[in-house]
Amino acid sequence: MSVLKTILVILVALEFFYIMYLETLATQSAKTSQVFGMSQEKLGQKEIDTLFKNQGIYNGLIGLGLLYGLIFNTSIILPILLYIILVAAYGAYSSNPKILLMQGGLAIITAILYLF
Repeated sequence: MSVLKTILVILVALEFFYIMYLETLATQSAKTSQVFGMSQEKLGQKEIDTLFKNQGIYNGLIGLGLLYGLIFNTSIILPILLYIILVAAYGAYSSNPKILLMQGGLAIITAILYLF
C-alpha cells in the first residue's frame, strides 16, 4: 500500500475519532453546537445527549475499523470507506447537503485512490 493511501486512511480515521469526541465527550460544547448547527441548550437535553453519545460510539468504531484494516487486513478499508460515503450521501439527502463533503469528502478522495 502506498504511503499516500496510508496517510489518507489515518486522516479519515482521525476525522471519525474527532466526531466521536464531539458527540461523546464534548456533547454540549460550543464547537459541537457549531459543527452540528444546534444550540448548546438543545444539546444539553437528555434525549439528545444520549443519541449523540450513541452515535459517537459508531463513529469511533469506524475509525477503529480503518486502523484495524491498516494493521491487519487492508481488504476491509475500501468497504468501510464506501460505507462512510453512503452514510454521508444519506445525511446530505436527509439533513444538509454540505454533509456529503464535510463527512464524506476525505473518504471519497481516499476511496478513489483505492480504486486505482
